[in-house]
Amino acid sequence: MDAEDVTRHGDTGPGAPAPEGPARKDTVCVAGLGVSGAAAARVLARDGHRVVVVETGDGPRQRAAAAELQAEGVEVRFGGGLPPEAGLVVTSPGWRPDTPLLTEAAGRGVEVIGEVELAWRRRPAGAAPWLALTGTNGKTTAVRMLTAMLTAAGYDAAAVGNVGTPVVEAVADKHDVLAVELSSFQLHWSATLAPHAAAVLNVADDHIDWHGSLEEYARVKGRVFERAGVVVYNAGDEISTRLAAPYLERSGVRAVGFTLGVPGPGMLGVVEDLLVDRAFTGDPATQAEELATLADVRPFAPHNVANALAAAALARAYGVPPDAVRRGLAEYVPDPHRIALVARVGEVDYVDDSKATNPHAAAASLASYLSVVWVAGGLLKGADVDDLVRGAAGRLRGAVLIGADRERIRQALARHAADVPVVEVPGQDTGVMDRVVAEAARLAAPGDTVLLAPAGASMDMFVNYGARGDAFAAAVGRLAAGAATGA
Repeated sequence: MDAEDVTRHGDTGPGAPAPEGPARKDTVCVAGLGVSGAAAARVLARDGHRVVVVETGDGPRQRAAAAELQAEGVEVRFGGGLPPEAGLVVTSPGWRPDTPLLTEAAGRGVEVIGEVELAWRRRPAGAAPWLALTGTNGKTTAVRMLTAMLTAAGYDAAAVGNVGTPVVEAVADKHDVLAVELSSFQLHWSATLAPHAAAVLNVADDHIDWHGSLEEYARVKGRVFERAGVVVYNAGDEISTRLAAPYLERSGVRAVGFTLGVPGPGMLGVVEDLLVDRAFTGDPATQAEELATLADVRPFAPHNVANALAAAALARAYGVPPDAVRRGLAEYVPDPHRIALVARVGEVDYVDDSKATNPHAAAASLASYLSVVWVAGGLLKGADVDDLVRGAAGRLRGAVLIGADRERIRQALARHAADVPVVEVPGQDTGVMDRVVAEAARLAAPGDTVLLAPAGASMDMFVNYGARGDAFAAAVGRLAAGAATGA
């Protein structure tokens, strides 16, 4: 089965018919037993396709997931290559293009798509439009803010995609609109998405080990704009602005920028302490509408204001009134491990931003505080940290380093912040965070912030960034208990 068997030709703009999925009863290979892979396999099997899942791992989690799928008539194979009868491959987003099964599919001319692309192709008539966003950082925060704004306006809205709920499970539900968070991995395997509006929040070094270069990573992020009706870009981010440039004068596409400064016509931005809209008004050249105040953005930080503006632009593109934007921000509940104050001990604040898993996110986090003892380290995924350290040097009172790539951060500190005291805490045992917090407390002075903003992924030491943040918070709790008892 080639691409023409699964795609309708013609109009691909917003609201156009979705390309057709695989012909019923064709064999579809699903690569990977993760959340999205399992969801795709279930949906395809329920649609009447023969589904073969190929999984390279073999542990208790994979075996349990396989048993559930096998009960629904899905065949699961551990290891092995592409099934010879497969006419389509639906890959999990984490599978790199150079994975043998995927290169075999390319060599045989078998189309490879992702779960998000499958979801787009399966949309029924009258399906909910998509408001899509991507970016290196802030995606989940922005998509949850967006969902809260849509809900406040009375819409039945759902946050889906990289935020956790597979899109393929949501497209058949009777929602009014979907707020879709898309990773670069998901966009790599998507070709025909045509969201009502789309935003690129920011682009910085991340996942270079997967994409090969920042240029390729940025190109893939820009795919979210290709068929969008409204293009929302960050005027303060060079790459986001560059990705939007081809659409500024394109007929049938509206480009809207957002900025932390005073907005010009056709933009959203900040005037004194107000978030304002000069894009979706009766006369953007002369009119502005108040959307919210800076105090409505929680937790407050410059990068979170940018997230709120991006979410507001997407909401306004869908017709959400200004009062619902503000009510949505007020009702939004921040997810854990995002610049969350854990405790104040001895006039020192301890803040968990374990979600800062790359240098760009860590830089935004560090910029939110004046005097910081920085807890950093993990897996840098090929990203450079020199710009991060150079920009934050004036705010650093000390640094405590952990994880596999801590030496690279130490070297950057030696180059750009030589006067900052640095403590390395080796090891991967359960007591690491207690030693980290103790060392950070020793370096901190009253008025400082001990900030966990690792700049790296967590999998070298922890199951995920949440477990890392939980370990930090628990260690801070023990420190506070000891301070209270004088221990």
